[in-house]
Amino acid sequence: MRFQPFWFDEAITQADIEAAASAPPHGALDTQVCIIGGGFTGLWTAITLKKQKPELNIAIIEKDLCGQGASGRNGGAMLTWSTKFASLIKEFGLEQACFLVRQSEQAVHDIKAFTSKHGIECDCRVDGTYYTASNHSQRNAFGPITTLLEQHQLNAWQTLDKAQLQATGSNANLAGIYSPHAGSVQPAKLVRGLMKVAKALGVKVFEHTRYLKHLGQDTLTITTDKGEIRANQLVFAVNAWLPSLLPQFSRSVVLVSSDMAITTPAPEKLAAMRLNHGAPVIDARIFVNYYRTTSSGRLMLGKGGNYFSFNNQVRDTFHRASRYQAILERSLSHFFASHQLEIDRTWTGPSDRSVSGMPFFGHLNGQANVFYGSGYSGNGVVQSYLGGQILASLLLNQHNDWRHCALVNQTLKQFPVEPFRTAGALMVRNAIRRKESAEDNNTPPHKLDVWLSKLSGSAAKLDPNVKQEYIK
Repeated sequence: MRFQPFWFDEAITQADIEAAASAPPHGALDTQVCIIGGGFTGLWTAITLKKQKPELNIAIIEKDLCGQGASGRNGGAMLTWSTKFASLIKEFGLEQACFLVRQSEQAVHDIKAFTSKHGIECDCRVDGTYYTASNHSQRNAFGPITTLLEQHQLNAWQTLDKAQLQATGSNANLAGIYSPHAGSVQPAKLVRGLMKVAKALGVKVFEHTRYLKHLGQDTLTITTDKGEIRANQLVFAVNAWLPSLLPQFSRSVVLVSSDMAITTPAPEKLAAMRLNHGAPVIDARIFVNYYRTTSSGRLMLGKGGNYFSFNNQVRDTFHRASRYQAILERSLSHFFASHQLEIDRTWTGPSDRSVSGMPFFGHLNGQANVFYGSGYSGNGVVQSYLGGQILASLLLNQHNDWRHCALVNQTLKQFPVEPFRTAGALMVRNAIRRKESAEDNNTPPHKLDVWLSKLSGSAAKLDPNVKQEYIK
């Protein structure tokens, strides 16, 4: 094992490692666009720019290997914003909410088409997704959401009957809904494939190159640990690392772990459980349980909302085996009590959660040629593809729907200052754990835990409270 996250360890080759280590430094480089961050957002941005303007000179710098950050270690679920429709209406209004839902659903199919066209072998399967109730308290979570979508001709979800529910592979799922506009992907193989496409288009990619600072106005000087780069435009596409590089975003996000485990191959067992598809299964909790299979017959299970990083620093915890394996094992037993699936490995992914639960893009400090994109809030595989469209439109100064969409140049809500942010987050996290443990045991949760849980705002992947004024 070379890297703790299973996806990245599976995707990377020794030749990749050696090539990155032996590549010459960029030295004194002149380019038109410099992108900091070689993950999904940075690579989709570069590819989109090159497709629209092939003559553009673009350089990407990545402090590790491309995909070694959050892009190569997430759950690989390709999800949309349809289950966050009410939150989108609240934050951005109905017109923008409809636009973003439609675009996120289309993006699933666009990513699949892109991987097919460019021969990226990343286990990309558009088999839909299931949202389920994994205890009785969650059974009523779906009706308000699907009703609201239906009223605006956006509903692609269907309610599952008992026979259809068996496709989730677990008797713990008591009810559920299914949408075809979703799927799963081996995220590290996707990001490494995107890097190869970007290079083939002429993008210069410099791995093991750390951003230090930048200065300038019309012409920017970017200082790295390998030299200086002069550029006309600069993009920060570093996601969870944004508060570390740009302290003005230190209160715009909270860094929280999503912890994952993957089993040893058990294709016969999974087939017997009807888990021979690529559809993720996600329950209706605030800090969700989620699982999906791989084409090689492994089951990956994850649990959100565990480790909160003080002062939003990407600490060593995010690069190690999960410290919450006991919680992952309990979730595995909750869904698959009798199947004796063996955990092969655990890992930890950093999630940059914004107050609204939505990503944000814009001009850094109002400077016309410096841009940023971040805040995917645990839902970035599909949304980073859209982020690439947004950032490309900003860089090219295009007057289109992306440049003027509500995700651009938002007035960002702020979390409390430290130490209150982390202390408060842990208090709410523990209340959610107690509440959901009680619900799993079919006992009433404590009223204080219920109240504290509501302070999590839009942390869930499924809007927990769809306001009646949204429903006609």
